[in-house]
Amino acid sequence: MAGAAALRRFAPRIARHVAAAPSLSRNPLQQPERLLSSQSSPEHGPRGAVPGSELALYPPERVRNFSIIAHVDHGKSTLADRLLELTGTIQKGHGQPQYLDKLQVERERGITVKAQTATMFYRHTTASLDSDAPRYLLNLIDTPGHVDFSYEVSRSLAACQGALLVVDAAQGVQAQTIANFYLAFESNLSIIPVINKIDQPTADPDNVKDQLKRLFDIDPSEALLTSAKTGKGLEQVLPAVIERIPFPRGKCDSPVRMLLLDSYYDEYKGVICHVAVVDGALRKGDKIASASTGRAYEVLDVGIMHPELTPTGVLYTGQVGYVISGMRSTKEARIGDTLHQAKSTVEPLPGFKPAKHMVFSGLYPADGSDFEALSHAIEKLTCNDASVSVTKETSNALGMGFRCGFLGLLHMDVFHQRLEQEYGAQVISTIPTVPYIFEYGDGSKIQVENPAALASNPGKRVVACWEPTVIATIIIPSEYVGPVIMLCSERRGEQLEYTFIDAQRALLKYRLPLKEIIVDFYNELKGITSGYATFDYEDSEYQQSDLVKMDILLNGQPVDAMATIVHNQKAQRVGRELVEKLKKFIERQMFEITIQAAIGSKVIARETLSAMRKNVLAKCYGGDITRKKKLLEKQKEGKKRMKRVGSVDIPQEAFHELLKVSNSK
Repeated sequence: MAGAAALRRFAPRIARHVAAAPSLSRNPLQQPERLLSSQSSPEHGPRGAVPGSELALYPPERVRNFSIIAHVDHGKSTLADRLLELTGTIQKGHGQPQYLDKLQVERERGITVKAQTATMFYRHTTASLDSDAPRYLLNLIDTPGHVDFSYEVSRSLAACQGALLVVDAAQGVQAQTIANFYLAFESNLSIIPVINKIDQPTADPDNVKDQLKRLFDIDPSEALLTSAKTGKGLEQVLPAVIERIPFPRGKCDSPVRMLLLDSYYDEYKGVICHVAVVDGALRKGDKIASASTGRAYEVLDVGIMHPELTPTGVLYTGQVGYVISGMRSTKEARIGDTLHQAKSTVEPLPGFKPAKHMVFSGLYPADGSDFEALSHAIEKLTCNDASVSVTKETSNALGMGFRCGFLGLLHMDVFHQRLEQEYGAQVISTIPTVPYIFEYGDGSKIQVENPAALASNPGKRVVACWEPTVIATIIIPSEYVGPVIMLCSERRGEQLEYTFIDAQRALLKYRLPLKEIIVDFYNELKGITSGYATFDYEDSEYQQSDLVKMDILLNGQPVDAMATIVHNQKAQRVGRELVEKLKKFIERQMFEITIQAAIGSKVIARETLSAMRKNVLAKCYGGDITRKKKLLEKQKEGKKRMKRVGSVDIPQEAFHELLKVSNSK
């Protein structure tokens, strides 16, 4: 009875929408679902819970899937907030700026780490009170801007047909603006330029329009001028999305076929998959299967992000939402996979490039007894970040730990911070390294991600080695060109391009070894350009290089966790710096400690930590000198014996500080 009453209550509104959109009568997917309580805004559409019958009112022609891409801190998260408020998806003054940035690390650092999806309902009308104007379903995906998270951007763009390219009106086009534009361009997306922050005193929209024309061949008249902070110009954004971005091209009457965009683990609901429905319709209770694994699942729940998980019972062609299917692990939910109707054969959708790990580092518990706790924390965190690779390893110095692969140095820092904040784990990380390729005299090749794994075997001579390189894009004020060119030359860079964007800014492109930029390159670049440089990179091919493995020895014993691979020309300088730093952090013992950096059997740097001396003559107030000599000789022999059988104790705190200094070098 309640269902029938609800149906009678919604019948006039459904009839009105069907009349406004004749094409809906041809949609075979319009089956009435159980109706939930819903509030309607005459201008923006439903709020609160969304019934499945509401989604039936939005065929592919009434759906727009778009993303927001920009350089870091150009205002994309604030723009997303304003669009959510404009459509009534969230209340104005909700008290939580950057609503879609949900992680603590995102709020502390002011960056977006995880791409987030939100579904909005919008009535497209030129007259504010035109109640018969058609309504549209808009799926907004807020993406990260930092280069390390371009993997998240590529996953987001796979579900979109268009993108808002946000550019700061004062700062203009910057490095990641260029990188994200070409990501969208390669995905054949319609691009709408949005010049944001026009309320700033230093804003120069005309200059930014010229840059867009010169760099991307974008018609200046297509750019939208907005201020997400004040709300100026926002009323033109969503109409432009509807008019300029094409609707998703899917087959409503075909078996269901979905692209798996993302997945994360919820403690109560299990694995939650974010999907884009390409063909057909998905309903609660359906049987679906994975094209890559072949496993079948039952749909336990399905809905949209409005902006939180909102059950609808159904998803139609072209719509983006979530699916809960009883998967036990995110390893079953392979990003880029095709989910389809069980017991049917479909052509898999083109996925996107898998995550390519650029930086590797060892993670060890600060206290060896906390290994199981660290293992549990990493396992739970990787459920929500599938772009991290994890393998177990053992170090003689640090015990049992993990070798983890990351997309970049910021990605590694964010992962460490989330381990500490969300799971209370205390970890020690080894010096970050990159994957190298070594070739031996017998023709065999190995890829080395952990320098300690490269054995110094006299029987197998290394005849060639290769290291990964990147194509770096640097945008700087013209007066800093000289120092930046010098910095890139010191880092073994090869200049590929040198052009001027305008009278004040230059664009440089360099091929640089990845090893040279992962630790401190960006900090030095910011330092010599007074913070005005922007930097972005994309991976390139391997190039042959003169590389050597450098070991750190304590009293002749190698410390495997401190082994590193360096360029032969820089080996002596790097070795000297490491032994000097290590000397500061190792505590003095009752015996002398020799700290050495060595390449094979050749020592290239050495420091000696003197022994703590006990005053054995304290009780000798007089007497024959031979008695004092006898006590000193006895002490000397004892120290030799201690040095021979003693082992150097490296405090965990000192080890952590050493690696921290090495990372900021």
